[in-house]
Amino acid sequence: MKSVAFHNLGCKVNSYELDAMQQILQEKGYRIVPFDQIADIYIINTCTVTNIADRKSRQMLHRAKQKNPQAVVVAVGCYVQTDREGAVLDDSIDLAVGNNRKKDIAQILEEFLGNRAGNTAEQADKTLGNTTILDLDKPCVYEEMTLNRTAEHTRAYIKIQDGCNQFCSYCVIPYARGRVRSRREEDILAEIRGLAAKGYKEIVLTGIHISSYGIDFEDGAYYRGESRLIDLVEHIHDQVEGLARIRLGSLEPRIITEETAGRLGALPRLCPHFHLSLQSGCDETLKRMNRQYTTGQYLQGVQYLRQAFSHPAITTDVIVGFPGETEEEFACTKAFLERVGFFEMHIFKYSRRAGTRADRMPGQLTERVKALRSDELFALEAKQSEAFRRDYIGRQAEILWEDRREIAGKSYWLGHTGDYVKLAIPSGEDDLSNTVTRVLAERFLTEDILLGNRV
Repeated sequence: MKSVAFHNLGCKVNSYELDAMQQILQEKGYRIVPFDQIADIYIINTCTVTNIADRKSRQMLHRAKQKNPQAVVVAVGCYVQTDREGAVLDDSIDLAVGNNRKKDIAQILEEFLGNRAGNTAEQADKTLGNTTILDLDKPCVYEEMTLNRTAEHTRAYIKIQDGCNQFCSYCVIPYARGRVRSRREEDILAEIRGLAAKGYKEIVLTGIHISSYGIDFEDGAYYRGESRLIDLVEHIHDQVEGLARIRLGSLEPRIITEETAGRLGALPRLCPHFHLSLQSGCDETLKRMNRQYTTGQYLQGVQYLRQAFSHPAITTDVIVGFPGETEEEFACTKAFLERVGFFEMHIFKYSRRAGTRADRMPGQLTERVKALRSDELFALEAKQSEAFRRDYIGRQAEILWEDRREIAGKSYWLGHTGDYVKLAIPSGEDDLSNTVTRVLAERFLTEDILLGNRV
């Protein structure tokens, strides 16, 4: 029985796919061990969103080979999809698998191990650089994988689509993941029903660009299917029993129309937590980024959500120091962020990515300038986040309890509200894991956790 160790880099889609690959190999009889142990096979699900992500992917591949030089080291996913030459030349990689063959991981491994043991002519024909077999056909159809369990016990991430057609000027993901492909609604519903029946209380819809759900590619052309994202969410809400919560992953701002916000607001089990990716609060910067909206359209979407929900959590991503960003453009971004008022902001310093248009743009900023600007936005984020949490004090909320943790020498149960505020109560003898109870928030326990008592 071969032992396999997994390591994941990158997004929630990668996490979902890693869970699926682990499940597939377990069902085939492989023994799963922690990544820090000696294993026969190491599988690293790689990321390529930035040059730093590429470097981290290579580091983990090298670490696996150093841990056991006799092991089969498998590089899977986005990094090898975009840097085939690097994968071929990397002696730490024995097998490279692209983004459209993860579901076939058991078959691929068995063929590779068999060929290597027999040193067949077939293996010699498939081998490049004497060490790496590449299986990197361009992703073009949705790769169906289904989970019946996840690494988490209360919350399950459900992949509903893959690929992206946006081609933002700083992003290489459309080249790594391919164009938009949508999963069949009946397969999504079947997976969620299975997980709900096993006791999962919350599902999170995720993908590379879930706002494009319903768009698909067939016979060389794109078409929109019968279901859109809002239709899918309504069908999950109305047709799946046992779920306490439905949460959405990152959304394109343009998808939030008055109609969509109203329909979402009519779903009691939908979490009022919306991640609307912004990237910049300056229209000129957004144009250079090739983002397909304006700050005015973004603000309108936020207003629609605040009309449909009483206290929605709006979160976002912001890139500082994009090529050509002037002091005036940065000031415009900061003023816009103050105007919107977010629960949380994920602040990133622009990182050059080879192969993108932004990498070739003039006006590349120094690391010092990017650091100073990001520090300003981190301070603003802390202020806005504290204000959002403080608004909970004295209010009741339903909490989905996830785990028990020790904080400052005392034991607490921790969980989240529907809008993803973390809350704790003193732990007693009761096992609250994966249950939902009502709590009165009383004060801050830490800067990002509220303390409350059961009502």
